Amino acid sequence: MTTLYVTHPRYVEHDLPAHPEHAGRIRAIWRRLDESGLTARMIAVEAPPIERDVILTVHTPAYIALLEKLSGLDRTVRLDADTYANPSSYDIACLSAGGGIRAIDAVLSGEAANALAAIRPPGHHAMPDHGMGFCLLSNIAIAARYAQKQYQVKRVLIVDYDVHHGNGTEAAFYADPSVLFISTHQQNLYPGTGRVEETGAGDGRGYNINLPLPGGHGDESYAALYREIVWKAAERFQPELILVSAGFDAHWSDPLAGIQLTLDGLAHLTSELKRMADQLCGGKIVYFVEGGYNLDALSHGVANIARILLGDAAVDPMGAAPQSPRTDIDAYIQRVKQVHGL
Repeated sequence: MTTLYVTHPRYVEHDLPAHPEHAGRIRAIWRRLDESGLTARMIAVEAPPIERDVILTVHTPAYIALLEKLSGLDRTVRLDADTYANPSSYDIACLSAGGGIRAIDAVLSGEAANALAAIRPPGHHAMPDHGMGFCLLSNIAIAARYAQKQYQVKRVLIVDYDVHHGNGTEAAFYADPSVLFISTHQQNLYPGTGRVEETGAGDGRGYNINLPLPGGHGDESYAALYREIVWKAAERFQPELILVSAGFDAHWSDPLAGIQLTLDGLAHLTSELKRMADQLCGGKIVYFVEGGYNLDALSHGVANIARILLGDAAVDPMGAAPQSPRTDIDAYIQRVKQVHGL
């Protein structure tokens, strides 16, 4: 099975020492993929820059003009308390979004069966008119719009298993029935959005599924959500393409959150989504790297995506969570099923 792996050496230029989303994250991923022999087994390509008009399918002209203006400064600035930009950041964000576009081209043209986009800065918090949550451009939303416009894909499923709610992705498609967005995330964590009752608006009502869980839940709870909610919603929607926001901050070791997934548990989600793609849309799936702030969990997690796409078994050298995860999930699942008619 042919897997495209897209990244770019310039991703390290977007950097702020001591910030959680620093250049060491992508270096850890590159190193893990290289040392495990996975890079050599994939079609490794460099991300191209994205065209401005493609960005404008999701973002406003005023916001892009702001990012372009920041490129002319000689210092790092804060867009908000969490999100920074240095003089190279807009160019690097364009390469990040461009990596997603390159992956879409590979999978939908038949060049590759599936793809891994190891890109940064991440994108799922970027709103149409502003950046936030470490994110500048909405990489996965831009990729979905590109697939629809260039390849006439009618139904795109986006699944987000980052520990934070993908509010930027949600905002891009909240009233759009052509994109089903499903997000599992920790309840009441940044950015504070993503309630079960937020199901979409207008024609898009019912096409937005939020699955917030209190901290402490782990592998068993997530497996149940996928079995009882994600699979059923996907089968009802019948996607032609699946895109995944793959964050590894739901791992038990992550310093910014409190979900107790293991690497095996995260790999199960990756495997289920690949199996979903194989069954529903001819295997057409692209994984986009989002968050993850323990470098071991992040790099092992991304390497497991590569392994699963290549047909190998995942590995978990970090083992079980130090505390027993919560498993009280049945009543919650019934509530979500009722909200979404599943």
